[in-house]
Amino acid sequence: MRFPVIAPAILVLASVGAANATTHIHINLSTQTMHVQSSSGSYSWPVSTARSGYSTPRGSFAPTGMQAMHYSRKYHMSPMPHSIFFRGGYAIHGSYETGMLGRPASHGCVRLSPGHAAMLYQMVQSEGGSISITGAPPRGHYYASARHEGGGAYAASRGRSTYGRGYAVANPFALLFGGGPF
Repeated sequence: MRFPVIAPAILVLASVGAANATTHIHINLSTQTMHVQSSSGSYSWPVSTARSGYSTPRGSFAPTGMQAMHYSRKYHMSPMPHSIFFRGGYAIHGSYETGMLGRPASHGCVRLSPGHAAMLYQMVQSEGGSISITGAPPRGHYYASARHEGGGAYAASRGRSTYGRGYAVANPFALLFGGGPF
């Protein structure tokens, strides 16, 4: 009668396997990419991290909170779909500015496409998660900066608004008066 002994052993092994099924998220600031390893597979996606003048924290983190839809009170109620918070106000979240992915563009959060953000959110919700952020941001990138090319000209040339959608204007008077410190 060894069968009753084997069944509990299989249940214990299965539960240990399930306990180790954690979504591992690695963000490389140098390449502006996210690599995800979960029980559902391996993925590699472009992201946007902090642009010049801002920083994305480096280190190892665990998710501290999740919201299916969050609006940033700090940055003009900008939408942050499928937010996974990992350090204070820093989060991994979806962004509708998909043309900026693969380049630094945020105030410090890690942005990815809305579809990938939804997939990641579901994985972390199901399995838990660990987050590691390494590398150094590429030098000399001023994407989405309102100060580039005389105020909002760069953003406007890219078909983007400097207001709304998470981009704060560094100097709003520059838009009216063509730049210069105020």
